[in-house]
Amino acid sequence: MSLDSLLPVAPARVRALVLPIGQIRRERFQSFVQRLHQEHVVQLRDISADGRPNRNMFSPLAFPDGAIFYDLITYVPPPSHLALSPFDLFREPLAVIAIADGHELEHAAFSKRQSANGYAPTMAERNIRTLYQELEDLRDAYPKVLAHHVLIFDYNPPRDTTIPLPEGIKAIPPVQHSKRTTMKTVMCDISSLLLAEMNTLAKSFEAMTSIESPGQTPARPGLLGAGSWTSDDASPMARRNSQFAVSTTARSASTSGAADRSQIRMSMPPFKTNPFSSGSSTPSARPSTPVRSGLSNPPTTFDDISANGTSLGALSPEHKNASRRDSAGEGVRPAGHDKVAVQGFGPGGLNEKWRNKGRGRATIIVGSLYLQAGRWTDALKELIDGATVAKSINDHLWHGKALELIVVSLFMLAWSGHEFQVPAVCLSNDKAASSLSKAQDVEEADPSQPIHLRNFQIILPELLERIIGLYSRISGEQLPPFALSETVIRFSNALTALHLSSGKLGKESLSIMISGEYPSKPLTTSPRLTIKPSRGYINSFLFRAFPSSAPELLTTMDRSIILSDIATTLGVLGYHRKKALVIRELISVLIGGLVEARTRGAAEVGIHPAAGLVALNAINGHGKGGGALDLNEGDIEHGIEAFLGLLCKTYGVVSFNDTTPTQDISAASTGDLDENVISRINSQSATRYFGFPNIKLNIVRACINFSEALPDFHGVLKFSSDLLRTAGSGVAPGPRRENAAPMISRDEQIHMVTNISKTFSLSQRMGLEHLSAEYWDEFLIRGITLDRLSVTRLLIPHSKDVLPGVITARTSQDVNPFIYNPFLRTVDKSTVTQTLVANEPATFRIVLQNPFEIDLEIDSIRLCAEGADFDSPALSTVIGPYRTQTLKIQGTPRSAGSIKITGAIIQVLGCRERRFPIFSQPWTPDQELKVKGIGLGALKQNQTLPSPGPPLQPDSIDLSVIAAQPIVIIKSTSLPQSSIMLLEGERRTFSITLHNISSTTPVDLLLFSFEDSTQGPLQTALTNRDATPAELHEYEWIVAKKQALRLRKIDDSKRYIAPGSTATFEFEILGKPGLNSGTIQIDYAHLGMPQSEIKSQFFTRQVCLDLIVTVNAGIELSRVDILPIQPNVLKPIWNHVESDETKQSAVSGDYCLLLLDLRNAWPSNMHVDLNIGKDVTIKEHILPGNTNRVAVPVPRIYIDDPHASIPALNPSRQRQFVVSSSKITPEIERGNREAFWYREKMLENISGTWKILSGPTREGSIQLRGIRLTPRMIEAIKIDEVDIDISIDDPESKGSPAQGNSIFVDEFVQIRVLITNRMNHPIYPTVRLLPLLRNRSASVALDFTRKFAWNGTLQRVLPLLAEKSSTELLIGATALCRGEFEISASVEETLIWKADADKAAERKPNTRVQSGDNNGHDTIKRRERADTQTMMDAVLGAKERRIWHSRQPCIVTVRDRPETDEE
Repeated sequence: MSLDSLLPVAPARVRALVLPIGQIRRERFQSFVQRLHQEHVVQLRDISADGRPNRNMFSPLAFPDGAIFYDLITYVPPPSHLALSPFDLFREPLAVIAIADGHELEHAAFSKRQSANGYAPTMAERNIRTLYQELEDLRDAYPKVLAHHVLIFDYNPPRDTTIPLPEGIKAIPPVQHSKRTTMKTVMCDISSLLLAEMNTLAKSFEAMTSIESPGQTPARPGLLGAGSWTSDDASPMARRNSQFAVSTTARSASTSGAADRSQIRMSMPPFKTNPFSSGSSTPSARPSTPVRSGLSNPPTTFDDISANGTSLGALSPEHKNASRRDSAGEGVRPAGHDKVAVQGFGPGGLNEKWRNKGRGRATIIVGSLYLQAGRWTDALKELIDGATVAKSINDHLWHGKALELIVVSLFMLAWSGHEFQVPAVCLSNDKAASSLSKAQDVEEADPSQPIHLRNFQIILPELLERIIGLYSRISGEQLPPFALSETVIRFSNALTALHLSSGKLGKESLSIMISGEYPSKPLTTSPRLTIKPSRGYINSFLFRAFPSSAPELLTTMDRSIILSDIATTLGVLGYHRKKALVIRELISVLIGGLVEARTRGAAEVGIHPAAGLVALNAINGHGKGGGALDLNEGDIEHGIEAFLGLLCKTYGVVSFNDTTPTQDISAASTGDLDENVISRINSQSATRYFGFPNIKLNIVRACINFSEALPDFHGVLKFSSDLLRTAGSGVAPGPRRENAAPMISRDEQIHMVTNISKTFSLSQRMGLEHLSAEYWDEFLIRGITLDRLSVTRLLIPHSKDVLPGVITARTSQDVNPFIYNPFLRTVDKSTVTQTLVANEPATFRIVLQNPFEIDLEIDSIRLCAEGADFDSPALSTVIGPYRTQTLKIQGTPRSAGSIKITGAIIQVLGCRERRFPIFSQPWTPDQELKVKGIGLGALKQNQTLPSPGPPLQPDSIDLSVIAAQPIVIIKSTSLPQSSIMLLEGERRTFSITLHNISSTTPVDLLLFSFEDSTQGPLQTALTNRDATPAELHEYEWIVAKKQALRLRKIDDSKRYIAPGSTATFEFEILGKPGLNSGTIQIDYAHLGMPQSEIKSQFFTRQVCLDLIVTVNAGIELSRVDILPIQPNVLKPIWNHVESDETKQSAVSGDYCLLLLDLRNAWPSNMHVDLNIGKDVTIKEHILPGNTNRVAVPVPRIYIDDPHASIPALNPSRQRQFVVSSSKITPEIERGNREAFWYREKMLENISGTWKILSGPTREGSIQLRGIRLTPRMIEAIKIDEVDIDISIDDPESKGSPAQGNSIFVDEFVQIRVLITNRMNHPIYPTVRLLPLLRNRSASVALDFTRKFAWNGTLQRVLPLLAEKSSTELLIGATALCRGEFEISASVEETLIWKADADKAAERKPNTRVQSGDNNGHDTIKRRERADTQTMMDAVLGAKERRIWHSRQPCIVTVRDRPETDEE
């Protein structure tokens, strides 16, 4: 059915049947029809009048302002529609236009017969003759058509030879060679012939004495019925086209057989029957009367009763006249027709009434022809006469028809701009006319609207009501329901055009009525109360066309046409909900028709109806269903799908895509972008809260039944998935356990999924591989995570600055342990898990959601990645009902770069393979409590707005892929079971063999790091704020000097392992107390470039070897003491000292005695060697379990500044001053510092080793750092800053010292005091001498005033004594008695020496070395360092004057001079 039949001016259009002829493809045929449609309006002024006599009744010259409107159709109207002619003359095609393709003329013969109309020199001429033969067949096939033409499109006749074109065939050049008037000229020529032949048709109607109304059985079948319109056995004399003579001889069959034409027409649009095959010898299967049951139009008059076979048929004059005309046409005159009925003869009799009725109806039909011919003024005149006659004889049906055509004529005149006056026959009575004139006077007319349009507008609604009332009036003749419903719809469209034009009849409303150009802006739900006619009135008027529920009154096709027309008009009015109700009824009608068609079609080909129409579609060549309705593939794709989609959208069914038009599934991959998915979820969420859920589900079920009845595989898949989508919750449940259960039962869910899988499998077997459903849950993927790599393949990122070759030329074994080692830091899992290696598989965990109560079968699932090449093998799985399930899937990057995992490509069984984003966060839309808008307009607005719930953001995984890296394993080690036993101080060497199992990638970077069980306690002690500086220094020394594990020095060139090769490295382990475990960590990588060329960062892998260590005691230091060496020390003590020089130095007082108690804790003999400096070695043999005391002479030590601050080996502690939390006095602090410095100085010259004499060879070092010095020990080992040496000079020997410090009584001697300043700064000395009686008590020893006399005072203030210099003090003294005296001395600082700033700076040049230039900043830095040192020294308290005492007194022996000497 053409869409133009909905227009109010449809009765004014001329139907032209457009058929393909010859060999022509479907797409080219459609393009040629489109070119014809561009010229479907032909102005009468452009048409040439026919020159034949008696052909000027419809001459275009009489009304040049008129126009012919063509309704080009490509199908044969159904018999039920043709049965309405001549009441609805516009339903019958008056012209046949056959279209041929000019490109095919020279390619192949249209007919295989060699004698096609004689000899043809060229292929084109032969095919043209074949086309002419086909044209003749069309004339025979359609004898009632007025004009028959063949148009050869895209045909350029050759220039060298001229091929004559027979009459009725026209050639049309291609578009590029056509002029603007080419197509218009062709249409004008067709129109000229059509107008000429209308003369014969009009005369034939005028010659009829009676014309039957539609719905009545004709007296002679085939005269006015539809069966003779295309019947092949119709009489040739019945042809209306009088231009061509009828051949009296029987013409042979068509030049091309039926089988040949069927092969040629394979590319044509399929038709249920093939009326174009003019050469077919098979009669048409279409019945000669409309297909209807006996109850469709029950007999209401005697005429109807006689038509049904009663004896009253002889009393019908109309039937007698019809029989008489039939006999005259056939040249046979039955004897029964000579009788003339004379009953009721004369004016007012029954025959006169029949004649007036026939004459009036003929006048109306002629007026209809004038209307179609474009002569609207003549049509108006004829129709007024016919309406007057019909009104006078109460012929209500034709009276209404005349008024309807008058309205159409007035519409056409108004459109063309002609003024007119509303005929009086259109007014109900005289009162109405007077009221019309009064209304014109009272109401203020629109100045822009002509008065004649205003008058017509006022009476139009009432006039249309009258017409429908006349059609619906109960009488002997009734209009069939289909024609009545269509008339109501056309009138409703006219009223709708008025309403859309603000109730004004003018150019805009007439444009809508004539051409169907509706405004681009649709109507909303807002009321338009001031516009007449109102939408409510139009709605109630329109629903008069709603068909009755009785199935025998209308065929399924007619009922579907009426319902679709009502739905279209309701959509224009903005009543979308009412439109959806009508469409719902339409689907119910179509389902019944499809089921009936399935039964009939299956019976025709011998298939059981339960088998479906799959086999029928395969036979008829239908690929997408629709065989039951004889629809084309394009009709299924663009018509039914959009039709059902509109129904679902109106009710709020949650479809896959609510915002964009439905596209081909194969081209829907662009809709898988994250933005489109989020928009789709928001749109589906808004749609889910729209409408009533139960009604939605019923609508979708009806659509599924409809698609199954077609059968339409795509529709079954689409609406089955839509049902699951609508029934689902559409949420991503979280820990709160949101209700995500669907609204339908589990059995129905299983039925839908099974329906999808079966339909999908069937379509695949039939070769329809592009058909599939859309999965119904957008939140299928709830998370994707990357599993951590195994320990041997873990990647650790590092900055390029940590490489040894970038900063300094260092190796792992000599790296300062206090410098931060980045390779020993805790691995950041978040960073490690985001890095992959090319060509190495990685494992991902994907969390899948199934909120339905059925098993979800996934055919294939693979990861979707952007960036570098990434391969993911497809897996299949089954997700249980109502759960989330984790699946492991592997992916392998193929090249270095960055990869972004955006989701997974999943194909659920029966569904399209598509990408699903990652929605790891729970999401539930918030339903608005206040509804601010209703209707589809509010839904459309809500679909474009963001969801009222939380923002929806898909997740992704950003991964970095580095180049291929090697994999190294520890092949072997020299340690049995990775364990070792050591003694304290023992150092052992072992080896580890590494194997590079990679076959293509070498190892060019090897870094070694170590950890052991002693590092933790040491680090804890280092962080203790209560530890003294000496303790911190000791901890740092152990960390720096006593590493438990280290790599033996190797060449850097050996730090390379070729692919598939091995390398051996040696390590040393030291036995330490507390060492019970250790780890060797090997970081390796393949850089592929010099270390200096690395731009940002690099990645390493680790392989670790854990060691189990047992450390036993060996030589233990149990006790330590230091004693000064006295001159009378026993000589046996020095027997084991190998150096004589040491013996002499010890006697002179330069050494002190170190006593060590060494215990052998190992059950084997131990040999101990103690080394003092470079020359002294003491050997000792210690039995198992014994303790030996070893006396070791140790040189005394001088330290210039024993109170200096204790340094820190850790560079980080050297840059800051940490205030100790302990409160100690300056004296204790000074004592601690002295003990630290003297201990460190002493340990520099002492070392010890041990060796086992029996059993396995073991040797190691003795741990001497356990020595702690007491103040007494410090006094024994230290050398004072100021040395005091006292001696006695004999005057007689002229300054030489007295022999043995022996002097004589009463003789003068010189006491010489030598003072040496060993410090780096001068002092102000004050010397005090203290002579004492030896071996006396203190009280007696100091009483020497009468026993010893001296010259001057015993206390002398000396001048400034420079640094590193000496001075002497001589005092005269005389012993007054014999005996032994001790002379001791002490030196005290008179003043504390303070150096100037410049001198201090000169003496400390290192403090000025800050940078290359001397500026203010350097000065500030020096002050800061000086201030820091001052702060560190502040704990020593204020400086005080110091005093030094002589270590050994000068023993003077006084005796009497011998008498011999006196003499």
